[in-house]
Amino acid sequence: MKSLQLLRTAVLASSVLMAGHATAKTLVYCSEASPETFTPMIGTADSTMDAAAKTIFNRLVEFKPGSTEIGPALAESWDVSSDGKTYTFHLRVGVKFHSSAHFTPTREFNADDVLYTFNRQRDEDNPYHKLGNASYEYFNALGLGSMIDKIEKVDDYTVRFTLTAPNVTFLSGIALDYMSIMSLEQTQKMVAAGTPELIDSEPVGTGPFMLQAYMLDSQIRYTANKDYWGGAPKIDTLVFAITPEPTVRVERLKADECQVAAPPPPSAVAGLKGDPNIDLLQLKGQNIGVLGFNVEHKPLDDVRVRMALSKAVNRQAIVDAVYEGAGTVAGSVVPPAQLGAVKDAAVEYDPEGAKKLLAEAGHADDLKLTLWAMPVSRPYNPNARRMAELIQADWAAVGVKSEIVTYEWGEYLKRTAAGEHDTFLLGGSSDNGDPDNMLSYMLTCEGIAGGSNRSRWCDRDFDKLLMQGRETADATERADIYRKAQDILKEQVPLEPIAHSVVSIPVRKSVLNYVLDPFGRQNFAHVDIAE
Repeated sequence: MKSLQLLRTAVLASSVLMAGHATAKTLVYCSEASPETFTPMIGTADSTMDAAAKTIFNRLVEFKPGSTEIGPALAESWDVSSDGKTYTFHLRVGVKFHSSAHFTPTREFNADDVLYTFNRQRDEDNPYHKLGNASYEYFNALGLGSMIDKIEKVDDYTVRFTLTAPNVTFLSGIALDYMSIMSLEQTQKMVAAGTPELIDSEPVGTGPFMLQAYMLDSQIRYTANKDYWGGAPKIDTLVFAITPEPTVRVERLKADECQVAAPPPPSAVAGLKGDPNIDLLQLKGQNIGVLGFNVEHKPLDDVRVRMALSKAVNRQAIVDAVYEGAGTVAGSVVPPAQLGAVKDAAVEYDPEGAKKLLAEAGHADDLKLTLWAMPVSRPYNPNARRMAELIQADWAAVGVKSEIVTYEWGEYLKRTAAGEHDTFLLGGSSDNGDPDNMLSYMLTCEGIAGGSNRSRWCDRDFDKLLMQGRETADATERADIYRKAQDILKEQVPLEPIAHSVVSIPVRKSVLNYVLDPFGRQNFAHVDIAE
């Protein structure tokens, strides 16, 4: 296979003898898609966060490896006021930024970089807010703009955040990948030089790896940051071999052309479990695959039509055919393990009921829609094309015609964010295990402008419930709030939950210290590989 040989050549070329040292160590990860950008704050896809946030950047606080517990990162510690509204972060001293082909830093990380990273997203008057026509989907969808009242630089290594109200999601929100801290100095110099685009293509972070080269849709190469504040990585070269086709990822893994791979197709899981050279790590994914409706496109503004389209879909048949034993029919957008999750917030299969609703809405036999299907396999949807074909057949059975539409992954995300679709397949994996995360990202009014709310549905009562959930510390009260929010979703049907999947990550036994992330992300900072 030519692609395997090309990858083998690239890996061997990087594994050369260093002067006076042992053979350099290279680890190859077979990823599922190209990153949209190397600037996490303007990205949305997991493939972007793996390729940029987890490798090149750090956050103020981060989740401890393998857990949902918040720990220190670029902030060594923090204090919280008695009223829960003021957070004072004490920054790590001596952290170095990377260099790039067009930029060499003249100073270390400090408070100015924190203020730049946050204010660029929250302040429309910030001189860098409009760079790259950014929409800051995550920041807007999770409500950080309205959550933060002000940010103050106390000194070079102390930053104070004042919130508009106490908020139990604040720390987990700023631990998410999109809040990766960027270099103000690099931005200033690239803008002054008239090359602002280099900020997104030549990233400068503080993380464990530095970008070395990127071949679009083919390969990303990184070199270890020997000055990394968290300790130099054990591997010298990290390669992301971009491999959209799941079966090819499996072939590469078995051939030792990559040592870790993005989730394999369900049909390959049993075979990988029996391979003596591979460990198959699995977890019940905190994820959701959905069928969404653009309520700004008629007649999808009519809840009867959305309900009918949902009733027409045989979700169990989809799970059987697409997930092949590695998924369960979803009862809600909120994964079962999360606070306040319910099992009955989805619409049950009822094709006759679907026909009656369509007739009542005046669309017994004239409805024609586009159905957008992702071009890549994701943990929450391993085969969107196949899912779309099954939905298309279900809709045809109740008199609805549909055309399946797809684009390259970055283009798909961009166009759906802009609302070009009628209906769409997408979903997500939770970033922090809190129900607010996906509900806010996918469905808030604020998320429409930012592009994360691809249903383009706005319900102020729903938004008020989410705000209450953020401000309520008592877990029992929060659970009740999220149950009420899910009741609204069942009634209004801006999207139909399809399935939660089991996430499988295959890792060759030569890989050491690999920790399975509870949210399915990839972090190679502390990984080693046997020689």
